[in-house]
Amino acid sequence: MKKILIVGATSAIAEACARLWAQQGDQLFLAARNADQLKSIAADLRVKGAAKVGTRVLDATQFDQHADLVREATQVLGGLDTVLIAHGTLTDQERAQNDVPYALQEISTNGLSVLSLLSVIANQFEQQGHGAIAVISSVAGDRGRQSNYVYGSAKAMVSTFLSGLRQRLAKKGVHVITIKPGFVDTPMTAHLPKGPLWAKPDKVATDISRAIDAGRSVVYTPGFWRLIMLIIKHIPEVVFVKLKL
Repeated sequence: MKKILIVGATSAIAEACARLWAQQGDQLFLAARNADQLKSIAADLRVKGAAKVGTRVLDATQFDQHADLVREATQVLGGLDTVLIAHGTLTDQERAQNDVPYALQEISTNGLSVLSLLSVIANQFEQQGHGAIAVISSVAGDRGRQSNYVYGSAKAMVSTFLSGLRQRLAKKGVHVITIKPGFVDTPMTAHLPKGPLWAKPDKVATDISRAIDAGRSVVYTPGFWRLIMLIIKHIPEVVFVKLKL
């Protein structure tokens, strides 16, 4: 039985993960901003078989709340061995180019708040000598592109931080997983046109759950994104600057 903290628990991917874990009888502690949605999801997870479900309303950009969150989740669940960090926003790139405070807020939400949470969690897991930390980054962080480079830069920061954290904690018995989804059909992307490269949240959730169980380090989901991003990363800069990506 896992004891799992989920930050950003009302996001479509996180909710799909929570359903999988509830069906396995795991214990869950959910944190998110929307109190009503959080309450509804918690009730559904109890019906689906979760051994215990705790909740806390949290704005992840309130950094001073992070230590209290981890402390409360540990207390309610009687320990903590798995964390999924799944909160974030989809940045409006055009607005970010013309509104610096907005761009910085997006970087704080998608980048700095994740680093703050990770620092608190990493220290606790290092001390206890075990645990798994899974974080939803993005393929957008693999290379800056004109269509989403503000969002991508935040995700690149997260992925780099996770790489260093993984190396630091590997010898301490703590497993760090970087999750890199491609296009996912969620309420956050409802305004975007869909195509064959798009995945459903349930598919991504299954990949995340399996990655945690298998002890993987970096996971592209769906898996074909690893090849797509390998190609994009190796396009020569002289060619890349002429493309519309």
